[in-house]
Amino acid sequence: MRAGLGAVAVLVAVAVVGCGEGIDEDMVVTGEPPATPYGGPLHLPMKEVDESGERAVLTRSGAAGRALECEGEAYAGSSGEEWGRADAGESPEEGLKAYFDMEQPELPRTGYRLEAERDGRVLYSFDVNGRTKVAVVVAEDQKGRPGWGPEASASCDPAELPASFTDPWETEIWTDATGKRIPVTTVHSSLGPEHCDWQSARMLHLGRGEDTEQYVRDPEGVFARDMLTGPYDGDVRMPDAARDTGYRLDDRELWLTDDRTTAYVRTPDGVEAWPRTRDMIACM
Repeated sequence: MRAGLGAVAVLVAVAVVGCGEGIDEDMVVTGEPPATPYGGPLHLPMKEVDESGERAVLTRSGAAGRALECEGEAYAGSSGEEWGRADAGESPEEGLKAYFDMEQPELPRTGYRLEAERDGRVLYSFDVNGRTKVAVVVAEDQKGRPGWGPEASASCDPAELPASFTDPWETEIWTDATGKRIPVTTVHSSLGPEHCDWQSARMLHLGRGEDTEQYVRDPEGVFARDMLTGPYDGDVRMPDAARDTGYRLDDRELWLTDDRTTAYVRTPDGVEAWPRTRDMIACM
C-alpha cells in the first residue's frame, strides 16, 4: 500500500458526464511516469462491507486502493459492478470508459495515464503533481464479465483533486491559514438544498462517520428550534474561550469553544454563532 487509507460517507454534488457518449479525446493521456510506479499485483480479493475506515476501503477496492498515493486518508473505494457484453469494451481504454458510464463517479473523466499492465488487467491512474489520486483497474474476460470492464477503483479525498475540478461542486472545500486545502473528511460545508427549501441555510460538517458534528447558519429559521442546540445569531461577541481552528473558507474563519455546542464564524462584518444540530439533518 502506497498511502494510508480510510473511508468516509460524505455526500457531495457535482455534474457528471452521462452515459452513451464516445471516448473523450483526453481520457487517457501519455503523461509523465511516476517517481514510484505501482509494482504490486493488479488483482487482490475484494468484498463489499458495510463499514468505514482503512480496512473497509482495502477490502472493497483491492489493488486500486493500494495504488493510491494520498497525502491523508483515501476517500472511497469499491469493487466494480457486474458487466455484460453490451457494457463491456473491446480495449482497456473502452473498459475505462465503461467505468464512467456504469458507475458515474464524481471524479475527473480525463487525464488518466496507463500505469501498469499485466495478467489481463490494466491500472489507470489520475495523478496530481506526480502522485496517484484516483486509481481504476480494468480487467478482460473475467467470470461472468465478457470483454473489458471496471474491476476496482479508489480515490483520495476530494481536497487532493485539482481545484479546477472541485470548484463547481456544491460542497465547499476549506483551507488552512496558508491556503492549503483541508480534507472534506475533516471539514466541509455547503448551502442547503433547494428541493428541501433550505437554500437560505449553510451546513457545516466537522469530522467523519458517526463522529461528525453538524452546525448550521440559519438566518431565516428553516430548521425547528428543537433540532438545534441554540439559535443562530448573526452578530455576537467572540467568546474569550473560543479558539481559532485555523480553518478558512474565503474570508471566513472558524472558531470553536471546548463545549463545541456552537461554531463561531468570523467574517469581515463581525462574528456569527452557528448552532450545532442535536442529530444529523439530511435532505432526502
